[in-house]
Amino acid sequence: MAENVTIARPYADAAFELARGAGALGPWSEALDRLAALAADPQLRACIADPKLTDDQLIKLVLDLAGEGLSAELQNFVRVLVANERLQLLPEIRDLFVQLKNEHEGVQEAQIASAFPLDDATLANLKSDLEARFKSRLDIQVSIDPELIGGVRIAVGDEVIDASVRGKLANMAAALKN
Repeated sequence: MAENVTIARPYADAAFELARGAGALGPWSEALDRLAALAADPQLRACIADPKLTDDQLIKLVLDLAGEGLSAELQNFVRVLVANERLQLLPEIRDLFVQLKNEHEGVQEAQIASAFPLDDATLANLKSDLEARFKSRLDIQVSIDPELIGGVRIAVGDEVIDASVRGKLANMAAALKN
């Protein structure tokens, strides 16, 4: 939801500034991944919405579930989120944090959908070709989509490269209608 992203943005900005200042972008990113997964869990969402739980009980529950390794700053961040009733926004905060981190590091996210699994050599070649084309490092996420019939569909930022059989068939069908 756009509203959730708007509310989450200042928290993501603050988390990014804290992590960057401490030189801990990687650990913060990993911790926010864990916390976002926890906040997305239906059972924890029920606890977040439960008015019978005090802030201290909710903080203790989240920190216990998150496990070891949360820095004092991250623990304080969780406390601020609970105090401001924003704990449920952790998935959006994590997504915005990752965007800020990627921009800072000059990395773009790329989604590759393939009709069939890609072997490591093919993926490495594809990654190097795409990095040369987009002139930046890429964080690649690969998914399998059998509806593509063959080939791949690549999305980097707002640019899409459709080299799938399905895409080519759709282009041919559109050309034949004209």
